[in-house]
Amino acid sequence: MTHEDRRLHALDSHGEPNPSREAHDALETALFEIKRVIVGQEAMLERVLVALLAGGHVLLEGVPGLAKTLTVKTVADVLGGSFKRLQFTPDLVPADLVGTRIYRPDTGGFDTELGPVFCNFLLADEINRAPAKVQSALLEVMQERQVTIGHDTHHVPAPFLVLATQNPIESEGTYPLPEAQVDRFMFKLVVDYPSHRDEVSVVERSLETGTVAREVLSPEKLSAHQRAASTVYVDRRVMEYAVALTTATRDPGDENWVEFGASPRGSINLVHAGRALALLRGRDYMLPVDVRDLARDVLRHRIVLTYEALAAGVDADRVLDDVLERVPMPRIELAQERPYFGA
Repeated sequence: MTHEDRRLHALDSHGEPNPSREAHDALETALFEIKRVIVGQEAMLERVLVALLAGGHVLLEGVPGLAKTLTVKTVADVLGGSFKRLQFTPDLVPADLVGTRIYRPDTGGFDTELGPVFCNFLLADEINRAPAKVQSALLEVMQERQVTIGHDTHHVPAPFLVLATQNPIESEGTYPLPEAQVDRFMFKLVVDYPSHRDEVSVVERSLETGTVAREVLSPEKLSAHQRAASTVYVDRRVMEYAVALTTATRDPGDENWVEFGASPRGSINLVHAGRALALLRGRDYMLPVDVRDLARDVLRHRIVLTYEALAAGVDADRVLDDVLERVPMPRIELAQERPYFGA
């Protein structure tokens, strides 16, 4: 069965409705609506929805002009959530992101002004241009879903997704993200140029006006679908496969390419993201192939390469290709799988 067949597997129309099936149908509708505006980039769109379902964040790396901003704006329109875009610059301070306390002379007290981070979808554009203090402020809200201003703690709305972008072709005036912050992102997606056919469609759509995505979901419905994703069945062999892939990245090998491998957070994110991907593909159970398909996006930013690897022009994806080839994928017989929704 191909990737597309798994994702768009026809669901049995009989049987009683259940939350998992409703979530799959609603998310397929949302994905279709997003594709009315975004041409191509199907892998990126799928991973953004997976991150939303699993409660993770996404780091996008790509040159300017690849519809990264438009993607997040369209997702916010389709899902009915609030959207904020923050352009990171070297002169940014934490208060510009999370907010600050303002003294009111008329009352003699302080009022709290919340920053742009209080939204459902935050686009952190060119995140590697922000200084360390701003990056640490973003780190708290990504991990804890809350912001501390003065003595008060404020929770961000749910669902909450940070989609950060960075430009790989510029290094002047940038601050490389610390490993602790990079590790907080569920995915690192490398966005490539569109195909010739897709780029022609992009140019054609730019001549038209009025293509606006409709709202087909709400933040409340999305929260319910997140709960459905958390009920997807995970076999122990699938968990063992995810852990085996993560631990294999810690082996420097004969070439000595890896200095530090992925942390246990890699294994956790592989399983949580795999459950969400299984739901998108029309299943209420997870398969090893879900882990394999997500492995590069979940693990590539958690590997620290040695100077030997960098000198040889080896990147994290090359290391992961070797890991995926070396670690055998367990085979779960069809009779052992849980049935499709309604079966």
